[in-house]
Amino acid sequence: MEFVQSIFYFILAGIFEIGGGYLMWLWLREGKSITYGIFGALILIIYGVVPTLQPPNSNFGRVYAAYGGIFIALSILWGWKIDNVVPDKFDLIGGAIALIGVIIIMYAPRG
Repeated sequence: MEFVQSIFYFILAGIFEIGGGYLMWLWLREGKSITYGIFGALILIIYGVVPTLQPPNSNFGRVYAAYGGIFIALSILWGWKIDNVVPDKFDLIGGAIALIGVIIIMYAPRG
C-alpha cells in the first residue's frame, strides 16, 4: 500500500509541477492573460507541498532525486498529449531509464 501511495504522490506532484509550469509558459511565452500566471503560481505552490506527503521513512534527497525521473516520464507524456509532440524512440528509452532509476532510488531494499 505504501508503494502505491508513494507512486500516487509522485504522479500528483508531477501533474502540479508540469501543469503550473505550463500555465506560466502560456502567460509569459504565448501572451495569455496574467490569470494564467496567477493560477500557474498557485499550482506550483501546491506542487511544493505534495512531495512532503511521501511516506515518513522517505528522505528529502531520495524523494527529489526519484521525482526527477517521474518528471521526465510525465513531461514526455505531457508533450505528447497536450502539445502533440509524439515521443520518438530516444524519448521512450530515456524515459524508461529514468523510471528504472526511480525504482532503484526509492524502492530498492536497503539493509
